[in-house]
Amino acid sequence: MRKVRDYDAELKALNDKARALKARKVEQLGQLVTATGADTLDVETLAGALLEALSVEDAVTREALRAKGQAFFQRRRRKGQSLVDGNGAGAGQNGSGNAAG
Repeated sequence: MRKVRDYDAELKALNDKARALKARKVEQLGQLVTATGADTLDVETLAGALLEALSVEDAVTREALRAKGQAFFQRRRRKGQSLVDGNGAGAGQNGSGNAAG
């Protein structure tokens, strides 16, 4: 006989995993804010800076921002400090340099 699948348990496990991944992402973003020193800014200024970065559509400017971020992580690696997510990729980075999510 075939084993009956427990869809409720599988769905609960997937929801738990999604919740854990979201919590990890939030924690990494907080670590990134602290590591860059942006925690010294007031919330409104930080939000404004992030919104400004999101509004950049010019490929050259976007690449300059990405390169600046990459240089930040390389400097930290050379200093021997731990990186935000432990593997040097940065928090929430996908291959294009845009935040995943």
